[in-house]
Amino acid sequence: MIAIIDYGVGNLFSLCSSFSFIGKDAVITNDEKVIADSERIILPGVGAFEDAAKKLRESGMADTVRSEVKKGKPLLGICLGMQLLFDKSFEYGEHEGLSLINGNVVPMSNVIPPELKIPQIGWNALHFPKDKPKSRLFKYIEENEHVYFVHSYYAADCEKDTIATTEYGAEITAAAAYENVFGTQFHPEKSGNTGLNILRAFCEL
Repeated sequence: MIAIIDYGVGNLFSLCSSFSFIGKDAVITNDEKVIADSERIILPGVGAFEDAAKKLRESGMADTVRSEVKKGKPLLGICLGMQLLFDKSFEYGEHEGLSLINGNVVPMSNVIPPELKIPQIGWNALHFPKDKPKSRLFKYIEENEHVYFVHSYYAADCEKDTIATTEYGAEITAAAAYENVFGTQFHPEKSGNTGLNILRAFCEL
């Protein structure tokens, strides 16, 4: 069973529907026992980093996530949920993340050409680093398959843990991983068959 963490932020229904479509049981929960009994965890998220991080801490879910990760349980952070996995975000200030993957979340406006729109909204191709094996998360997809992004900030200073990038006027981190912790800046649940295949692979980790 997959536990989708409910801390007041995230597109939970679409995630549940995606797992149901691929024949996997998923529950939306903030019950520590249910999360402890799960085989895998999803950390969703949309909106502002500071607000989401505060809700995650106040709900007790930040400690729960850290505890379950220490046990070796696979965790997948999605969109803002991925950004929360890093050390800090510089979105309207400086805010602490979960520090499960080394790196910082910074504005895209610092690196992309000024004529490109922010937030980045739409379908972009995935590219895999040439200097490392393809991540197990992408075992069922190929280079240049497209996924759906909606974001204004991105993970930086994380090259050694980057498992996919995308091109949006600059090379932007699309996914990262450290040991049993995975994050996708894009939304697998909104990315058609490619996204479903990524979720399938996550269910096999």
